[in-house]
Amino acid sequence: MDIRHYLDSTYLKTASQAGLTKAQNLEVVKGFIQEAIDEKFKLIMVRPEMVALANEMVSAANSKVAVGTVIDFPKGNGLLDEKLKEAVIAIKNGADDLDYVVDYEAFKRGETDVVKKQVLEGTRLGLSHNKVVKWIIEVAALNDHEIVQLTALIKNVVIANFKEEQYAQVFVKSSTGFFEAKKGLPNGATVPKVKLMIENAFPLSVKAAGGVRTYEEALEMISLGVKRIGTSSAKAIVSGQKSESDY
Repeated sequence: MDIRHYLDSTYLKTASQAGLTKAQNLEVVKGFIQEAIDEKFKLIMVRPEMVALANEMVSAANSKVAVGTVIDFPKGNGLLDEKLKEAVIAIKNGADDLDYVVDYEAFKRGETDVVKKQVLEGTRLGLSHNKVVKWIIEVAALNDHEIVQLTALIKNVVIANFKEEQYAQVFVKSSTGFFEAKKGLPNGATVPKVKLMIENAFPLSVKAAGGVRTYEEALEMISLGVKRIGTSSAKAIVSGQKSESDY
């Protein structure tokens, strides 16, 4: 097994979040893109404004690394039209994967019709352009019952509206990695929460994101059944090193 095929190498910090100038942050992004190309990771995940750059670098290197981006990141509370407009721009700029943040707060308020509409239209847009679509549910913001319900909601919308051969292109994803959890609590993927997702997402796949920083942790997630791992520690994972990353 080549663990690289599971890794979505990720850099989503703005310059201010990273404590860098825009120029410095751009160089960090370029470094992550080049590393993904060199290491032959499955995908490089960047912010929407960096998609064109990533696509350009991947194409110039004649690389098979996919380019992914996040939509309505990190809170997912934008209007559906805003989500779709952002996704359309990402597609035009060469994104292969669209990782939408679902409006999990609307879901928690009981506004399930709003969430179902987002999942339907966002998935339809992505699949109509032959893209991979992932729905980030932000497990750290949900209790176990809500994780089960929201995962099942996404699955049921996809099963009801799309062809079976398209299911493999739709994922439920654990986390943005940017949620501010209560002190001491994880803000990303954990084994118990990912288990709940896997049990309730099938036949859709699950992506574990946030908190996976070592080779052993990655193997544990893969053994549970995840098909993708989102991490800013991809190089450390494949080399067996310890990562100091917070994602």
